[in-house]
This record gives sequence, C-alpha cells and structure tokens, in this order.
Amino acid sequence: MREHAAVVESRRFGTRRVPWLRPLGWLAAGWRDFLRCPVPGLLHGLAIAAFGALLIGFGRSHFWLLTGAFTGFLLVAPVLATGLYSVSRALEREGRADLRVALAAWRPDDGRLVVFGVLLAFAGTGWVMTSASLIIGFAAGPVTDPQSFLRVVVLAQEGHLFEAWVLLGGVLAAPVFASTVVAIPLLLDRRDVGVLAAVFTSWRAVLDNPVTLAVWAVLIAVLTLVGMAALMVGLVVVVPLLGHASWHAYRDLVRH
Repeated sequence: MREHAAVVESRRFGTRRVPWLRPLGWLAAGWRDFLRCPVPGLLHGLAIAAFGALLIGFGRSHFWLLTGAFTGFLLVAPVLATGLYSVSRALEREGRADLRVALAAWRPDDGRLVVFGVLLAFAGTGWVMTSASLIIGFAAGPVTDPQSFLRVVVLAQEGHLFEAWVLLGGVLAAPVFASTVVAIPLLLDRRDVGVLAAVFTSWRAVLDNPVTLAVWAVLIAVLTLVGMAALMVGLVVVVPLLGHASWHAYRDLVRH
C-alpha cells in the first residue's frame, strides 16, 4: 500500500531518544531564555492570567464550567505560546530578541498555524462541553465552588464520577499532547512543513520517548495548576517558562 504523502514528508526529520529527566533541563533552558528576554514572556503570561481572571469572574457560580475551561486550557496552550517559541529561536540563532520577534510569529499569511489553532480550539471546546455535561448530569448535587466540587465529585461516596471525568480528560488530552508536543515549534521553525507531517513527527518523538514525555506532560500539568492556584498570578511566570522550555524540548527531540 502506498504511504500517505505526509508520512513520507515527516521522515525528513529524525527523532532523538533523550533521558527521562531531560525535561528538567528544558525548564532550566526556558528560564534562562525568559531572563534574557523577559518582556514577551511577561506579556504572554499577563494576557493568559487576565483571561483566567475573567473566566473566574464570569463563571464564579458555575464551577463545573470553570473546571472544564481550566483543564481545556492545557489543550490550546501550545499554540498560544507560538511567540515565545520564536523568541527562543531568535536567542538561539542571533543571541538577541525583542517583542517584535514574538509578534512577527503571528503572521496572518501562515495558514498552517491558523489551522492548528482552530483544531485545538475545537478540542478545547469539546472538552469543556463534555466536562460540563458529565458533572451536571451525574454529580450528586450542585457544583458551584471548589468545595462542592471536592465534596460531590472528587470525594463522592457513590459512583465513579471523578474517575470517569479524569479518564475522559486523559483520553482526549493524550493524543492532543502527542500531536502538538513538537509539531507547533516545528511549523514555526520550518515553513516548508505541512500540518500532518508535523503531527506525525510529533507522534514519532512521543513513541521514541514515552517515559520522558510522560514526565514532561506531568510537569506541564503540575506547574500550570500551581500557577492557577496562586490566583492566576503564578501564570505570569509559568506561561513563559513552559513556552520557552517547549522550544528546547523540540530542539532536543527533533533532528533536522
């Protein structure tokens, strides 16, 4: 059977196997990039923290909706960090970068990133709706705040609502993570690569480094939750840290 053209195209890029603790090195490199060029990172972090604060304001009495929205954020975050990937690339290649470098990454003529962004937005919206439907339909009582979510969902004495919620979230998040972990930085770095080829390359990187990238996924989730728990203020630092670190993950995992 003839292979899909995108599979053949993706083979232009090899993948490397890296040690399972290498994600800590990505975080260290991301932190250095943030300190070298802090303004784009701070603006990204402030924008996302402000969006989170708005969500809390609008959904204060609908915690079932906020829960899905905040976990869904992890699905769309890779494309939101595109400007930070561009900054890290400029620091790597030219030794300097500024806000203009980050803004230039959002070029309207690059339909590949637009396509990816739309697909991730659909995935995030689908999870928000699924999460909300599950909690509203099966929770033993109303879920209006963190305490009631903990009481009637996480610590519910009957049923397995929380386990089902986590399982469904994982079923959606895992393939999205595998499809994006290096795909978006690759699309930014190489304008001659198609979306499907970038996705296939990302999947190969995951299959070659399952433990390493599981550690990376856990670190992303934990740091994001810590940033959110600090009244969203922590995202001002967590967002640029993870964005820059993701560029270094791509550089380590993909061989040109």
